[in-house]
Amino acid sequence: ISLLGIAVLAKAQSTTYHAFKIDLTFGYAIPPSNGDVSTNVKAGATVTIEPHYRITDALAVGFRFEGAGLGYADTNSGDNSSANISIIYSYCPSLEYYLLKGGFRPFIGAGAGIFDQGSISINNNTGGSTEYASIGSKFGFFPRAGFEAGHLRISAEYNILGNNSNYAAFALGFFFGGGRK
Repeated sequence: ISLLGIAVLAKAQSTTYHAFKIDLTFGYAIPPSNGDVSTNVKAGATVTIEPHYRITDALAVGFRFEGAGLGYADTNSGDNSSANISIIYSYCPSLEYYLLKGGFRPFIGAGAGIFDQGSISINNNTGGSTEYASIGSKFGFFPRAGFEAGHLRISAEYNILGNNSNYAAFALGFFFGGGRK
């Protein structure tokens, strides 16, 4: 938060692009397999809003707000199966470095912050009961790579939470502002 505050107060050094932009992306999340053959790993989805401030044409600081839902199903229990949906929200300062100027701009970046995690369990063995449990907050980080072309944004990142809740996300979206001056 301090880094973002300092960046906002500093004078923008970007000469080619507008200082502020907001990314809006939707993604496909892939949780890791837990090694249990009775559990089928199912994919999930992500939604991200990330405001950025360009310090220079090549460097931007941001703050990522992301929600991810990851699903698992236990199909080894016959007709009575169960499912678990892991809900993860993250609040992370981020940094991106753009490798090229121009219409096609590949970038690399990273971020670190708080990941809040909860779980929804659906169990058909107990008559279709549904339970929600908060797992708590963890510190995590993510490396990221992608590109922007015009106002289109495509990225891939791997979110590392330090437990079995790590996940890869592939996102497609667009951004408002931040284009050429």
